[in-house]
Amino acid sequence: MPSAREALSNAPVAGGYRPFRELGPFSVDMDRLFAPWRIEWIKRDLKNPTIDECVFCELPERAADRENRIVARSDRSFVMLNNYPYNPGHVMVIPRVHTGDYGALDDEVVLDHARLKQRTLAAVEEALDVDGFNVGLNLGDAAGGSIDDHVHTHVVPRWAGDTNFMPVVGDTKVIVEAIEATYDQLHDAFAAQEDASVEAEDRAVEFDW
Repeated sequence: MPSAREALSNAPVAGGYRPFRELGPFSVDMDRLFAPWRIEWIKRDLKNPTIDECVFCELPERAADRENRIVARSDRSFVMLNNYPYNPGHVMVIPRVHTGDYGALDDEVVLDHARLKQRTLAAVEEALDVDGFNVGLNLGDAAGGSIDDHVHTHVVPRWAGDTNFMPVVGDTKVIVEAIEATYDQLHDAFAAQEDASVEAEDRAVEFDW
């Protein structure tokens, strides 16, 4: 049986067969974020030893926002730094309601989540001087996300040249900032926005709209 690569490479088109490199997202020339340090996340014996059910449901209920990397909150959503980022400033914008079905979110949650996502893009851009973003969701088992039963949107900052010779040749990529330092920068950027309030330095920035 041919591999997926072979099958796609030999997909018929008018006038013959297309080379593999022309197959859009499957292209051998595609721009990748290669993050081998995330193998620590994949190999861990227990994902969240202090979590009983859902990490995205339980952590926002604890009075330890900084420890849990929760940097901003609204009434129905919150922003959390990814502990195993693809790039510095990689965060997730997460609805509070527990569901893996994006279509099950009601209008108020969708709007709140979208507004907080806008604020997140602005805060990351202000704090880290980015050149662009990858923004998206992994929905369903086949999408490859590590948590598929609670919707969350990834926001990954990008800079020109951030996929350079190190990940391509050496299977290595350097995260140049500690997550704690990134947290502080993002916290300050969120706090400077309209409708933002800060109860304490170790608490997430709150938005009320």
